[in-house]
Amino acid sequence: MAERLLTAAAVRERAAEMLEIGLAGKLPNFRVDLDRLAPTADLVAEVIRDNYSDLKVPLHARWRHFVAGRRDLWAEIDAMTKWPDANARARAAFDLAIVSVLLDAGAGTDWRYKDAPTRMAAGRSEGLALASLRMFEAGLFSADPRWPLRADATRLAELTSADLAGGFQADARNPLAGLDGRAALLARFGRTMLANPKVFAKRDTARPGGLFDHLVALADHRIVPAPAILHVLLVHLGSIWENRLTLGGVPLGDTWRHPAIRRDDATDGLVPLHKLSQWLSYSLIEPLRDAGIAVSEIDGLTGLAEYRNGGLFVDCGVVELCDPTQAVRPQHVDSELIVEWRALTVALLDRLAPLVRVKLGVSPQKFSLGSLLEGGTWAAGRRIAKEKRPDGGPPFTIVSDGTVF
Repeated sequence: MAERLLTAAAVRERAAEMLEIGLAGKLPNFRVDLDRLAPTADLVAEVIRDNYSDLKVPLHARWRHFVAGRRDLWAEIDAMTKWPDANARARAAFDLAIVSVLLDAGAGTDWRYKDAPTRMAAGRSEGLALASLRMFEAGLFSADPRWPLRADATRLAELTSADLAGGFQADARNPLAGLDGRAALLARFGRTMLANPKVFAKRDTARPGGLFDHLVALADHRIVPAPAILHVLLVHLGSIWENRLTLGGVPLGDTWRHPAIRRDDATDGLVPLHKLSQWLSYSLIEPLRDAGIAVSEIDGLTGLAEYRNGGLFVDCGVVELCDPTQAVRPQHVDSELIVEWRALTVALLDRLAPLVRVKLGVSPQKFSLGSLLEGGTWAAGRRIAKEKRPDGGPPFTIVSDGTVF
């Protein structure tokens, strides 16, 4: 029964149900105004045209954050590396993408990373990406000093907060939210890989890149459906998430409780969202393609339940708090309000996508939901957040443990 919740289809189904309840005016925390969706689509289309005048928008993947100014930093590292073959390159790309995404939960408003080679300073996701790339480049995640561009389970299992603090340039004057949570997450990931060599050590010692070989083995005629990538991540990384819900002994990952979602079985009240795992799924598509593995059904994945997309709908007035005073009260990620908001975000992204495509004159085949996230909603959410709030942060005060936002 738990397996039902470990799919993108379950995320989409229960998020859509949350939206329908909201449209009926029966949610405890939010009202929904679909009349505000058209102006929101106008904003998103405008942002897409500003950022991608040719409308050739890549997927919302970690690789976009490795571009600093006009420099593609991963491409530079890649070009200087003599890979044994395309599969070795793909395993390294999996290593980097997976570790970097797992480190990407909200950084807080005060933290900044200064990248000496590019002379750039960045916070939030961009800063976390730069920092994780430099740590990877320096071999922080490798157990073999002769080959720094890898992440080994043995090394990740022993990483400490102090190790990451150095790489993130984090200290009392430059505080990074959830630092201990990030280190603990990587350590659990390392132990999980060591305990599952059939998946993570098919061609090598246990490492995130082992998932590349696992997915290649699952490919039918060298084609992998995107929802299958997510399912593999949810099944084999589920145990790394601490203090999360389980069902029948199966970890449910980014799944939370909300009383509006009713079922007559053990999944009653459960709302799966799988934000980081879905973003990671988007981020693994390009390394697979580069290695000659096609990825189908990309729109089988959903939009991402994170604060940029969710903030867009709040700041544009599509969703509105029933009690405005809640906006200034600290909200934990498992609170009813945050779960409700995140589910509404997923469903509203599905409603927004066709409106934006019409405004741009593009088809779903030419402009996937993953491209909408990258070119439009994430960037538009950040733009309007800066207009609404001096720090450009989310519309709510979220208590983060470094593993969700």
